[in-house]
Amino acid sequence: MKRLVYVLIMISVAFASCKDKSKFVISGEFKNAEPKSKVYLYAVQQNNQSPLDSTVFSEKGEFKFSHSTEGVEFFKIAAGHSEYVIIAENGDGVKISADLTDKMLTYNISGGKEADKLQELNTSKNAYLGRMAAIQAQFDEAVSKQPDQRETIMQQIAPKYNAELAGLNAAVLKFANENTESLAGFYAINMLNPAEYEKEMVAFAGKISGDLKKNKTVTEFVDKMASLQTVQVGHPAPDFTVPGLNGQSVKRDDFKGKYVLIDFWASWCAPCRQENPNVVKAYNAYKDKNFTILGVSLDKDATAWKKAIAEDQLTWNHAGELKDFEGDMVRKYHIEAIPSNFLLDPNGMIVAKNLRGEDLEAFLSKTLR
Repeated sequence: MKRLVYVLIMISVAFASCKDKSKFVISGEFKNAEPKSKVYLYAVQQNNQSPLDSTVFSEKGEFKFSHSTEGVEFFKIAAGHSEYVIIAENGDGVKISADLTDKMLTYNISGGKEADKLQELNTSKNAYLGRMAAIQAQFDEAVSKQPDQRETIMQQIAPKYNAELAGLNAAVLKFANENTESLAGFYAINMLNPAEYEKEMVAFAGKISGDLKKNKTVTEFVDKMASLQTVQVGHPAPDFTVPGLNGQSVKRDDFKGKYVLIDFWASWCAPCRQENPNVVKAYNAYKDKNFTILGVSLDKDATAWKKAIAEDQLTWNHAGELKDFEGDMVRKYHIEAIPSNFLLDPNGMIVAKNLRGEDLEAFLSKTLR
């Protein structure tokens, strides 16, 4: 019996040592795949994807790809309208299964160190997404029965949904911070909304270690996060000189001695226009308490810009380079989406970022007593 066990162990070791480490293999089985329809393999690097290979589904929805790569990399499997992220390196035998009718795009993956980590993340994520989908279905059903009560139903259900969303974000952030040497951890941190989790993303970039630093996509992320250090809370706001609404130059030092909210927006930005009433309310409440606002427009059309200022009754200072996201000030403050804002203290230090709605009111009431 001992001899048999020894032989089995040696066979297992021999098999592992003979595994081809010059390439990786992805084999999959998708439910509800149309036989002979196409399935594609893409390489994903630095936010770009390039086609590597394609094949067709078997009668059982099976497919297989074999490729080589340098180091650990992201890949994507695409079939119809469904796409699935894969992480693989040479020597991996990755297995993936999914149902192409699943609108949540859940899938199972195994067969490699990173693939197993990705499955761990997916399992946690899918649990939250499942509960969120159930809440959404509950909302849709309730509204279909009482369409005139939509707002009331929304107020009742929203806290449950938001609690699950907060739980999902917390779980994803925890996973990322526990896997700073893993590409799956890097994938997790990038699932978060940069507007809400910029500070955490910058901190994550500083923790990245090991071979992960060799990945080009990760290197680009680290460089980007390093550049964002200049606009973090606790840092001096970048200096600027920008054309004012009437052609006069507006400078950062013009606001020394006051709290100033630098508000990046545009007339064409619907979320900005929706947020403007909250900004107006805050301005009117605190303009006599050493507080002011500088609106920085990303408009290209000066007429549309001025019209929006009048329509929304934005009675504070305004400036803009009329260059969309290509303006010098916009780049200095690393604006990639609007609305965005920075609250500066009387010494020009950034004390808060992206305060909106009730959060803006709460921060100002605490700070400007």
